[in-house]
Amino acid sequence: MRTLNRRTWLKTLAAGTALLPFLDVEDSQAQAAPGGAKRVVLFCTMATVPTIWTPTSVAAENDFVLSESTSPLDAIRPHLVMVEGMPSANTGDNHGSPDGLTGLGFGASGQPHLISVDQFIADKLAAGGSKSPVPSLLLGAEATAGGGKTMFNRANNLPTISSPLAAFKAVFGGGAPSTGGGGEQTDKLLARRKSTLDAITGQINTLRQNVGSEAKARLDLHLESIRQIEGRLSGGGGGQIAGCGGDIAATDETTDVLKANLVHLDILASALACNATRVAGIQFGSDQIMQVNLPELNLQGDEHGLMLHSGAGDGYSKLTQLEKWLSQRFVDLVKKLEATPDPDGGGNMLDSTLVVWARDMGDGSAHNQESMRFVFAGSKYLKKDPKGRYIHFRGGQRHERALLSICEAMGVTDFKGFGDSGLANKTPLSELKA
Repeated sequence: MRTLNRRTWLKTLAAGTALLPFLDVEDSQAQAAPGGAKRVVLFCTMATVPTIWTPTSVAAENDFVLSESTSPLDAIRPHLVMVEGMPSANTGDNHGSPDGLTGLGFGASGQPHLISVDQFIADKLAAGGSKSPVPSLLLGAEATAGGGKTMFNRANNLPTISSPLAAFKAVFGGGAPSTGGGGEQTDKLLARRKSTLDAITGQINTLRQNVGSEAKARLDLHLESIRQIEGRLSGGGGGQIAGCGGDIAATDETTDVLKANLVHLDILASALACNATRVAGIQFGSDQIMQVNLPELNLQGDEHGLMLHSGAGDGYSKLTQLEKWLSQRFVDLVKKLEATPDPDGGGNMLDSTLVVWARDMGDGSAHNQESMRFVFAGSKYLKKDPKGRYIHFRGGQRHERALLSICEAMGVTDFKGFGDSGLANKTPLSELKA
């Protein structure tokens, strides 16, 4: 009688279910990249205003006071590295320029070598044999509204998945209702998903009897993550998606950008936890417009026109509120990763995930890129301090070097084909590395 080895038996049992794309049951688990990170998340927003972002009372690298707009970051100070002062290659470029994640400006648009750091890393990982079901997961509602662009590029600008339901389908499988399908079709879809999850539960219970504790944790995490997202999409039950209007399911409704992106953040975190992807990005709004609707803060209106370009006073006060809300979302993501066991074992997700808050330019009000701003968190790659770190670079260190640090964190040290080939000091920032 032929005996199946452990890996073959488990994959045979899991075949045909939604587990297969995410369950890697190799006896030798995935190892952290040589740089110290196995995953990277790019948290992308429009530019800010220096006066509301830059820390105050700076006495030392680990002795500073966060501004009001970034004050929520205080909750993750031991994981925090804030960076500013680095110009782009084209400091006069403004909204919609590709500089932010590519290191190159408008002049490089349409060129084959124009590639954002997320795509460059995904390509290098694949070339090195580290393949994921989703090589790079790019999410964000209305990220090209008003003729705007995303921060992601591959020769030309890349779109994000705008609909949370479409994102869920792309990552976890399952059908999506047509835009004219009505509530009945949505109910049937959710019923089918519940049935599928119930079936997977039986498969998981069988699998749990034949694997070790770490694999059990991964199986439990997989199911729990999908159930949490399913509950978020369905409003917690009833089949009718919360916020549904007419025959459009709320999960396809992206007008409320921030509400949709909260679901996207759940999908992104779960995709990482299930090893569905190692490279993920989310963009909050277009570089041209983002309609803000935060009734709990009594904050509504267009980020670009009403807040960023309204001048000091009430407009900047509103922008500060919005930036504070975004800072809290960044904190929530970091804390969620910290509270989630690494699916490969050996600590939590934050230990092996580099989370980077990047912006399309430095000073959005003045339309320049003289001082690009980043917030780094997580990953054993970073040099950290219990009080947090704030680095203001002087002397024109190009911001592309911060992007090279992201590459290095993910074990990518061959930078050929990325950014400015003429950059004199094409090396990562030693100040960031542990």
